[in-house]
Amino acid sequence: MNIESLKMFCLVVEEGSISQAARLSFVSQPAVTRQIHQLEDSYGTLLFDRTEGKLRVTEAGKILYPFAKAIVGDFSRSKEVIKQAIGEKNFSLNVGATFTIGEYLLPSLLGKFKKKRPEIRVALTIKNTPGVLEDLANDVIDMALVEGIVESSDFIVEEYADDELILVCASEHIWGKSIQIEELLNERLILRESGSGTRLIVENMLRENGVLDKIDSYMELGSTQAIKSAVEAGLGISILPRLTVERELQLNLLRKIDIDGFTIVRKLWLVKKRQRFNKTGVSYFVEFIQNESEKITNQTFD
Repeated sequence: MNIESLKMFCLVVEEGSISQAARLSFVSQPAVTRQIHQLEDSYGTLLFDRTEGKLRVTEAGKILYPFAKAIVGDFSRSKEVIKQAIGEKNFSLNVGATFTIGEYLLPSLLGKFKKKRPEIRVALTIKNTPGVLEDLANDVIDMALVEGIVESSDFIVEEYADDELILVCASEHIWGKSIQIEELLNERLILRESGSGTRLIVENMLRENGVLDKIDSYMELGSTQAIKSAVEAGLGISILPRLTVERELQLNLLRKIDIDGFTIVRKLWLVKKRQRFNKTGVSYFVEFIQNESEKITNQTFD
């Protein structure tokens, strides 16, 4: 038994297919099968059930999987620690982020981080909150930056900044600087798709104030950029994270409207998997984000 066999076992479990694991690893299917057989010989039991032409993980395989993931993860982190100890500076960092953070916040932050730590190779994956957390649980990424609530106790969750959600309309809209919340009923509200973290926050606020069920006219779009374009064209109004509309506000393409008596602030979360050892790149980036937290909240980037 060796690390490569454990890696291959984990990949087969995750892909549900020996052929797919072989393609992703650039090896032949017989080579993958041999590694699985070696593991089964080591543990003295079958790890996959191959009856009826379908590959299923046995109970023994299900028990082994989290141990195998931990062993593979610890081995990877140990190599990085040894590299650091012998003076080799060639680290990697895989960051996962939700759409708003990944598209509007991280590009400038990662650029600044790379200037400070040029020896770290950074890769960014952007998905919705469930997708990012799934990648973190499966060790596809090293850490995550999300907007949505994280309920799993398997993760270490730390707040690193606040983000205000603001009401925006087209620059020529008849509204003044502020409105009463009931005035939303006279407009078409443009929202993200169902399940979006931003939409859930907006809907909860409107529901708590008895407005949500009274809104008859709304539009649903699948991206923040599409919503901004629709609002700019006068097709409706929206409530969006301030960091996503900062440029449009500065160019007077959109206007911010205060809702009397309401401020919507959400937390931005840094999420890590519970590990005995953290990768060097993770430690450096966590420290960097914590030092930048006040600038992120106040939208004052260098």
